[in-house]
Amino acid sequence: MSTLVLVRHGQARAFEKDSDRLSELGEQQALALGEWWRSRGIVFDLAYHGTLERQRRTAELAGLSGAAEDARWNEYDAAGVLRQGAPMLAAADSGFARLYEAAERFRQTAEANRHFQQMFEVLIRHWTDGLLKLEGVEPWEAFQQRVRRALNEILEASASGARVAVVTSGGPIATAVQTVLDAPPSKVIEINWRVRNCSLTEFLFTRARISLDLFNAVPHLTPEAITYR
Repeated sequence: MSTLVLVRHGQARAFEKDSDRLSELGEQQALALGEWWRSRGIVFDLAYHGTLERQRRTAELAGLSGAAEDARWNEYDAAGVLRQGAPMLAAADSGFARLYEAAERFRQTAEANRHFQQMFEVLIRHWTDGLLKLEGVEPWEAFQQRVRRALNEILEASASGARVAVVTSGGPIATAVQTVLDAPPSKVIEINWRVRNCSLTEFLFTRARISLDLFNAVPHLTPEAITYR
């Protein structure tokens, strides 16, 4: 049996102009993961990360500095969906317009995350259901297809008994879980919302089968260091 470990990147700077960077807490989360692996003698035969800075930096701080880049493990284009889709949906749906206005109004307050999440969940559901056609934004179906290709490539190419790590994001992790469990497509986003920063999701696999062994675990983090965004 081989092992595939999917790691969500550490906390990023979600509400800043340059959001593709780890926060100070995100860096601490990644360092804690690396120390946890070292203390248990866990090493990997192969390691990958996406091309996003938050993914690359998490891999580096966790001790996977030699990991190969693979853009197929990048997150879906949430910024593009937000930039194009939110004004479009707000113009067509008064209920969403109120959520969008609240998210903007509370953006620089302690309530920012709550209002953003309420708005973003509705927006993403419209996009994943194919109700928003956005120019220049990778479609949801294409996103899922590239993640599944990357996943299948690892499953087919890894030697028996190999340990493989991938530092990625919540969307690819949710897609992998949904694919392996053969869950309804609608469950992907629900899973996505629950994936913690710097969490571990593990699969056991052979070339013939794969099973989910661990989901969203953070044994390396203290309770106060656990975050979702």
